[in-house]
Amino acid sequence: MDQKLIELMADLKEEETSARVRELVEAKTDPLEILAAARAAMEIVGKRFETFEYFIPDLVMAGEILTAISGIVKPLMTKGMEGPKKGRVLIATVAGDIHDIGKDIVTFMLEVSGYEVLDLGIDVPIQTVVEKTREFQPQVVGLSAFLTLAFDSMKQTIEALEAAGLRKNFKIMIGGGQVDEEIRQYVKADGYGRDAIAAVNFCKEWIGGGS
Repeated sequence: MDQKLIELMADLKEEETSARVRELVEAKTDPLEILAAARAAMEIVGKRFETFEYFIPDLVMAGEILTAISGIVKPLMTKGMEGPKKGRVLIATVAGDIHDIGKDIVTFMLEVSGYEVLDLGIDVPIQTVVEKTREFQPQVVGLSAFLTLAFDSMKQTIEALEAAGLRKNFKIMIGGGQVDEEIRQYVKADGYGRDAIAAVNFCKEWIGGGS
């Protein structure tokens, strides 16, 4: 991974980051390597937030930088976005959590991998997840939570989907900074992932359309 890009992005240097990404693109760098560096930078941003070095406005800035990078890199990865979709995936950051960095990367990677993604955004009310799931009829639902206090919201969201009689129609994957196997069992999800590649692999396994 490009260490310079990681450092610029982690330090929230917006213009310098975009310039570095363009340099890498001109040098024919694999777009996946650029995204990997972006993910590494976002992990640093997340750690700085946890240690109170960064605050909410910094996370918002990081998200804007990520959006800019996506705008540069996405046109280079459109192959998977053409033709019939492999399946439908609904993504949301659960109620009580406003973090979207990881979610946005997952959404991006799923789209370029050929899946139709409905991204509900951040701090999504439980009932909204239920209603949109009923309308969209996804094969996979992805729930994100960075804050530990949002795990109960994640659990309640899954319980609401079950109570609505929808749970049997799809698999649920979860992700976020502190998510692990223990949390997966607590909220009763089907799988958890540490990164966007894990999310794509879950969809390939559960829906099909691999590679």
